[in-house]
Amino acid sequence: MSTGSSQPPVDPRRALGTALRRWAAGPAAGIGVVRVLDRHGFGSVEAGQLLAGTPDGEMRGRLYLGALDDAARPLAVEAAAGATAVREAQVAESSAVAAGLACAGGATLVGHPLAAGPAAALGEALEEARPAALLSTVDGTSALVLTGPDLTTGHGSLGTGAVTEAATEAARGLLRRGATATAQIDAAGTPVLIDIWVPVPSVLVVGEGALGAALHAQAGLLGWSARTVTTVDEARSAVAAFTDADVLVLLDHSPAFDVILVEGLAHGRGFLGALGSRRTQSARRERLAAAGVGEDGLAAIHGPVGLDLGARTPAETAVSIVAQVIALRAGRSASALASSTGRIGG
Repeated sequence: MSTGSSQPPVDPRRALGTALRRWAAGPAAGIGVVRVLDRHGFGSVEAGQLLAGTPDGEMRGRLYLGALDDAARPLAVEAAAGATAVREAQVAESSAVAAGLACAGGATLVGHPLAAGPAAALGEALEEARPAALLSTVDGTSALVLTGPDLTTGHGSLGTGAVTEAATEAARGLLRRGATATAQIDAAGTPVLIDIWVPVPSVLVVGEGALGAALHAQAGLLGWSARTVTTVDEARSAVAAFTDADVLVLLDHSPAFDVILVEGLAHGRGFLGALGSRRTQSARRERLAAAGVGEDGLAAIHGPVGLDLGARTPAETAVSIVAQVIALRAGRSASALASSTGRIGG
C-alpha cells in the first residue's frame, strides 16, 4: 500500500513545456506567449504566469487560475502570427472569486512571438523541471530564454549585447533567491520583463516509518510535495517519471529495491538517496556493483543520505536530508557560513 498521493502532483508547467517542444519541432507555424507585465488587485498570486499558443488557437498554460485567459487567448494567437502588443484586461469580482482568486483586479498583458529555438529550450526546461527564465523587452519586440542550473545557456537576444548582458545578470540574481519570480528591470536603459521559474522539489519516500513521516512534515514546511510508496512496482513507476527536481529517499533496505537505484541512475534525473548503516551501504554497493553499476554511478547515490549534523531523531534526520538536497541544488558544500567566504543566502 502507499500513503500520500499514489500519483505525482500534476504540474501544468510540464504540460506547457511539452507543448512548446512539440510546437517548436513541428511545421513552421509560429508560437506566441502572453505574460503579465503589471497588475493590481487579485490578492496573492503566483509569479511566473505564462500562456502560450499557436496561430490555429491551440493553447497551453493559464494566467491567474484562468481568470485572464479569455483576454489572453486572442493576444496569444496574434503573437503566434508575429504581432507584438500590450493590452489592459479587467476581471470582475464574481469571475475572479469563481476562479479561486481573492478579489477583482486588472492586469497589463504583453503578447509577443517566441522563436522556435528559444521556445524549444524553454519547453525542455519546463518539461524536465529545470531552472529557466524568459526575458523580453516590455514591448515584446525581442526575447531571450536562459536555461541551465545557473542560467548560463542563452537562446535568443534582447537586441544589443549590453542589454542582454545586464538582463542576464539580473535574471541570475533572481535565481539565487531560489523561488519563481516575475520582475521588471532597467537593463542598460531598456525596460525588460523577466519571468524565472525555479522548480519545487518533490520527495518520493520508499518505505514506511517515523522518518518517512518526518520527511513529509519537513517537505511541507519548505513548500515541497512528498509522497510515500511501499512496493517495488510503485517506486519504479515513480522514478521512471522523475525530473531533475525530484528526490528519492529509499528507506527500505531490502535488496529487492536495488532496481530502483539502478533504474534511477539510468534515467539520470533527480536526487537519489538511500538510508542505512555503513554495513547496509557496503552490502548495497556490492550488490549494485555486481549488477553492473560503475564507480561513477555508485558515487551518484547519496548513501548514507543526509548531511553530518549529528542528527539523532527522525525529525533531525529529515532536516539533514533536505539540507543535503538544498546544498546540492545550490552547488554548495554545506559548510558553516562562518567558515565560508561566498555569498550568504544563495
